[in-house]
Amino acid sequence: MNENNQLCTQDKLMQAAIDLISAKGYDGVSTREIAAEAGLSEKTLFRHFGSKQNLLEKAYDRYLYAAEMQKIFKENLTGNLHEDLLMISRTYHKIMNRNRKLVMISMQVGDHLPGFRNNTQNHPRQLHEILTNYFKHMSDQGKLFTKDPSLTAVSFMWMNLGAFLNTTHVVQTFTDIEIDAFIEESVRLFTRALTP
Repeated sequence: MNENNQLCTQDKLMQAAIDLISAKGYDGVSTREIAAEAGLSEKTLFRHFGSKQNLLEKAYDRYLYAAEMQKIFKENLTGNLHEDLLMISRTYHKIMNRNRKLVMISMQVGDHLPGFRNNTQNHPRQLHEILTNYFKHMSDQGKLFTKDPSLTAVSFMWMNLGAFLNTTHVVQTFTDIEIDAFIEESVRLFTRALTP
């Protein structure tokens, strides 16, 4: 099986797992059901992933934001704080919304599967690291003021995570503000607070 066929097979299994687990819960779905939903055999699932938990972990790694955000930081930032934070925030929300089912699964399954919970923390850790480095670099260039780039990065991340959670059924929303309006206003306020 060539590499493209392997990736296609893995994607089919991951998407089937995400769809079924989000609908029935982790314990409510068997590997046989996942394979059947993907139009493949259970043997194929085990050959590629070894277990249901490993399949879910690989799906999280493949689809969530670390790699895409790293690319943004390497290739698309302008050095303009306002423009950069808008791009980062918009990209974050685009990825989180695209992977809404997977994010919800991670919130429901996390305590049940400690290994999975630990694995899901890799994405926020990586984003925290690259955001911290960005804020430190911008501070060193005199383009922003922060006493603690790490704390600034966490504040920006939590602000965006809170906004995302407000669009899910996990949090009872108290407002009908559109996410785009939130992004524009929060980035404007964040930029104003950090600009020397």
